[in-house]
Amino acid sequence: MKLAEIVPWGRTQEEYRRMFNLTDADLGKRILGVGDGPASFNAEQTAAGGSVVSIDPVYAFSAQEIEKRIEATYHTIIENVQTDEAQYNWTFFQNPDELGRERMKAMNHFLTDYETGKQQDRYLVYALPRLPFSDQSFDLALCSHLLFLYSEHLSEAFHQTAIQELMRVANEVRIFPLISLTGIPSPYLNQVLADCRSQHIQAEVVHVPYHFQKGAFQMLQLTRTA
Repeated sequence: MKLAEIVPWGRTQEEYRRMFNLTDADLGKRILGVGDGPASFNAEQTAAGGSVVSIDPVYAFSAQEIEKRIEATYHTIIENVQTDEAQYNWTFFQNPDELGRERMKAMNHFLTDYETGKQQDRYLVYALPRLPFSDQSFDLALCSHLLFLYSEHLSEAFHQTAIQELMRVANEVRIFPLISLTGIPSPYLNQVLADCRSQHIQAEVVHVPYHFQKGAFQMLQLTRTA
């Protein structure tokens, strides 16, 4: 991965709570964050005494390199949001300016924690579909804005392998959102649901209290039944 290809965009702990319908009990579990990028979830959870390991290829770069890339892409992202403003629900955020401020706050929080977190093995340079962790290393795996969203870039086979891997390393998996970048439901969702159920994995589509991108208000919740 080249840094010039990365568009860093970090979300807050509150967004994670809403996206994944997380309870206080959930936040007390051993959590794996998949594709967390410059989100502040790990930093906020760690400060509150939680246990989170985040994985993302972007963690191959230094804090200074990531910060420079944030500065280089931030205004373009906001301009794109302003152009496509009608594609979003402005309830959680009032407007693109507030969105930008909150996301920048989250990314700055991440940056202040990043180098310490790397030393503590909380930010690791791993990526799906294969992970180095032993079976059931985590209670809960959270996959944010990767699977299903990038259906045009990641194949159905990739999704199936990745989900099996997540179910190997965690007792429960939650994936958000279930729509693709085009704003329509992922074409892989129904087959993934069928495959999970045939493999004794309880698969449930759950409405969540987060609806920023229009159509993105559901997560996939997976648990083993046997």
